[in-house]
Amino acid sequence: MSILDHKIDFAVVLSVKKANPNGDPLNGNRPRQNYDGHGEISDVAIKRKIRNRLQDMGESIFVQSNDRKVDDFKSLKERAEAHPELKKIMSSKNGSSEEFAKIACQLWIDVRAFGQVFAFKGSDLSVGVRGPVSIHTATSVDPVDIVSMQITKSVNSVTNEKRSSDTMGMKHRVDFGVYVFYGSMNTQLAEKTGFTNEDALKIQQALVTLFENDASAARPEGSMEVHKVYWWEHNSKLGQYSSAKVHRLLKIEKNVEEPKSIDDYKITLNELDGLKAVVIDGK
Repeated sequence: MSILDHKIDFAVVLSVKKANPNGDPLNGNRPRQNYDGHGEISDVAIKRKIRNRLQDMGESIFVQSNDRKVDDFKSLKERAEAHPELKKIMSSKNGSSEEFAKIACQLWIDVRAFGQVFAFKGSDLSVGVRGPVSIHTATSVDPVDIVSMQITKSVNSVTNEKRSSDTMGMKHRVDFGVYVFYGSMNTQLAEKTGFTNEDALKIQQALVTLFENDASAARPEGSMEVHKVYWWEHNSKLGQYSSAKVHRLLKIEKNVEEPKSIDDYKITLNELDGLKAVVIDGK
């Protein structure tokens, strides 16, 4: 497998319909918004979904969510210590940080893609890995309306509890919104982590199928949809153009006053000399 030898930029256009794409725990789990009222999905949430999709594809993932674990380890430290070479380095006072990072990148695709900080209680070793794949926060094209509803309990939680219709909590959703996020892959960092051209294509596949196997009460099946993935492959390690300039090639504008579907938006893709985007439909 060959190390990534050319810069890659990408963009993803997705829609949200009657769902909570990313709740804010500091705001009653309401969908995230910026000060202008535009909806947001954090880069951390997007990376979580990419990890899940890579895991579904059979890839080894270091940062696994508790509800999708494929092993019995109760912490990241346990997962790292399960590998004899890593455990040996962690327990040694003179353990090599570079060797630890090299082994971790070989073992787990999310480490060599996104990077990882390895700093565990009880170990003197502290290792920081910078990954080549960077992802922006997803932002809605227009301000989003958030609908809130009260939910109540209809059964007793425990025996002999007096049942009542007191409010149990609140549930929030975005009625409709079109979001876009951008990302890039850096060849210099790819050389350090061993991120390959094949790894890049796996990330691409994960983006195209981002919301498969991701349904929940907050995000019912079919409420989140990837419509387009735009993929720019430069012809050099540093790229012909900056990522900012490439990302500005994508223009999304509404055609009606109150959009209700992706068809109510006009998507325009401009071009730069010598750089052409591959456009992939979501699945």
